[in-house]
Amino acid sequence: MQNLINKINDFFSNIDALASLFFRFGIGIAFIIHGLDKFPLPPQGLIEYFDLSPALASFVALSELAAGLILIIGGFIKKPFGNLMTRMAAFMIIIMMINIFAIAHQDWFITTKLFTSEQIFLFIGGIYFLIKGNRT
Repeated sequence: MQNLINKINDFFSNIDALASLFFRFGIGIAFIIHGLDKFPLPPQGLIEYFDLSPALASFVALSELAAGLILIIGGFIKKPFGNLMTRMAAFMIIIMMINIFAIAHQDWFITTKLFTSEQIFLFIGGIYFLIKGNRT
């Protein structure tokens, strides 16, 4: 039995880096999709619903797209620049998610709606990559 446990542990130790890679792609792709959903620029939905200026609404869409792309690309660039890119993208994600919670989802604090939403996991992903950077 111990031999089987050791083999399982060895197997997952060998592919440990894939966990961060899958998480990076999941968070990155989510932000890319959220950003692209706001195209063409300026995003009329943001302008009308939140009364944003066309420039600010476009900035939000481009920031979401850029954060997702930078997070993914940063994972493939060697230290220290890739590490900096990952943390920069994570910081952008955290700032965006705090604003989303404060502006678009004020009624979610602290409810089951918050903890069953996609947004909380995007926020947690941002925190994860801000702390971890490119370390595997």
